[in-house]
Amino acid sequence: MTTPAPIARVMVDSPLPQLDRLFDYAVPAAMAADIAPGVRVRVPLRSAGRIADGFVIEVVTEIDYTGVLSELEAVVSTAPVLTPEVVALARAVADRAAGTANDVIRLAVPKRQVRVEKAWLMGKADGAPAAVEPDPVTAADVAEYPADRLAQAIAGGEKHAVDAVPRVVALPDGQQVGHWATTMAAAATHALASGGSAILSVPDYRDQEQLVAALEAVLPSSRIVHLDARQSNPDRYRAHLECLGETPLAIVGNRSVVYAPAVRLALIAVWDDGDPLHAEPLSPYVHTRDAALVRQQQQGCALVFLGHSRSTEVERLVEIGYLTSLGPSRSYSPKVVPTAQQAPQDRYAAIARIPSTAWREAKTALATGPVLVQVARPGFAPRLACDSCGQSARCRHCDGPLGTKTSSSVPACTWCGKPAAAWTCGNCEGTRLRQVGQGTVRTAEDLGRAFPGVRVIIADGDRPLLHVDAVPALVVATRGAEPLAAGGYHAVLLLDGERMLARESLRVGEDCLRWWANAAALAKPGAPVVLVGVGGALATALATWRPQSYAAAELVDRRRLRFPPAIRVATVTGTADSVEKALASIAGLAGADVLGPLDTDAGVRAIVRFDYSQGPAVAAALRAEIIRAATVRRKRVPGKSIPLALPTLKVRFDDIEPFIE
Repeated sequence: MTTPAPIARVMVDSPLPQLDRLFDYAVPAAMAADIAPGVRVRVPLRSAGRIADGFVIEVVTEIDYTGVLSELEAVVSTAPVLTPEVVALARAVADRAAGTANDVIRLAVPKRQVRVEKAWLMGKADGAPAAVEPDPVTAADVAEYPADRLAQAIAGGEKHAVDAVPRVVALPDGQQVGHWATTMAAAATHALASGGSAILSVPDYRDQEQLVAALEAVLPSSRIVHLDARQSNPDRYRAHLECLGETPLAIVGNRSVVYAPAVRLALIAVWDDGDPLHAEPLSPYVHTRDAALVRQQQQGCALVFLGHSRSTEVERLVEIGYLTSLGPSRSYSPKVVPTAQQAPQDRYAAIARIPSTAWREAKTALATGPVLVQVARPGFAPRLACDSCGQSARCRHCDGPLGTKTSSSVPACTWCGKPAAAWTCGNCEGTRLRQVGQGTVRTAEDLGRAFPGVRVIIADGDRPLLHVDAVPALVVATRGAEPLAAGGYHAVLLLDGERMLARESLRVGEDCLRWWANAAALAKPGAPVVLVGVGGALATALATWRPQSYAAAELVDRRRLRFPPAIRVATVTGTADSVEKALASIAGLAGADVLGPLDTDAGVRAIVRFDYSQGPAVAAALRAEIIRAATVRRKRVPGKSIPLALPTLKVRFDDIEPFIE
């Protein structure tokens, strides 16, 4: 009996939405031994005889098509770098966001590095006869949480929203990390001890360094892999190949690590999911949180969202019972002092940028250790205004705001960076500028004069700093750039609260609460945390250390207004005709309503709001319109050989940018 010829089902690497499906190719006899799911191949396309790259998704012997199939052009590599679970995840999150699975796979699989891959294949062949026993792992618990709770959650594939302990702790080697890092590391040890892998996602390299240090204290280094955008291409590809082995690993990285291959996945943990760095800026714009939720549902692993504060998205999942709230065995609350809720003794001192309460606490703390001063903006003067009329000074090239990095620097645009040496006010034609606001540099200079002889340290985007020692110093840092202090800061001053809250954004409240909570967690136990100029529900939530109560109240308002995450949204942008047709395709769906359309710089835009239950139907309808708009025939201008551009249609799901403007 003749053995049926193998047929490779290939996903072609193309950004075109109409090619987001599997193509069938005959496998030549000479390539049959090298073809397997996950390998890279080259395939012919019917149009203009082009050759495209792709991945083999599956190998079958029968298909519905009865004609003659084109043959594979070549096998690029025999390394199966794309695993079935990652393919399933890419397909699911792409369908949820009306995107293409190719775009997700491009995030999941790093670019091929030939030398690294050849070395990996040779090592795999050499090590096949005698498998190396992986280093043993001992599960570690965190004393601050109920006994065996982490072990039970991971063994049962449970889903939790975990409240982090606001402390800085010292590892056995003396390195300082946030307590949250030791919690995630302990959870990873339980996953690996059970024979499964753990994926640990953090916003940026600062958090990653803390987490890797905490993991190295409880796991063998051979069991830790980190995937990071800051790595070189060879290092990242080497780490990806290491994840393809049979040894369970703790895989650490930023937002794209959630797509990493992981053998017998037992845990996905996400730190600080409210951080905007978890939002993917590339199509199909899937947030780390959403990808983690989809992968957990597919693979049945445990899922943990850990943070000092709680995003409204996680709070919604807790309220509907999808996530279980888990907190420490006892309360751990920083000593927060909101100056706006104190009885004013001096009217002028009460409205000062640094009121008398903050001065006193800083002076007392500086006698024994470092003091953290959090400010809103970097540079010297974050904003400049016309000295005559007071109108904000704008750039002539891009209309961005002007600012200065130092007291003597030339004013420059904070958007495009172009200098404004000969600036003239467009309102009154004035030529003199005055400084508005105080950034890290100006604040550091003022504090240096107020506390002579005290060391002043600046930490911001231009001056990254991860750690400071325990000697007295004033550390002036922008939000998110605060370094860790040995033993914790002896006082924390949270300045510019009113300026931070003045931003027009749907998330401004929860963002500020997250910034302040993360900074307060850097204080040593009992050290004062002075919140300047902010009162009301935000100050109360921080002072009582109940940020989840603020998220719950915020969610109530979002439900009443039909704002995300109470509902889902999708922005539809394109030409007037393409947007109109896209909106018509979902007109009959119950629970869906449209805001707009309106004209923007990017074209006509409409916002579609819909219930979570309608998500699959809305995504399918809009994706069909994206494909239709991409495949419409080109029209030619009479007498000219250049065709008109194709009409464009862009759809972005769970997009809160319109609510930030």
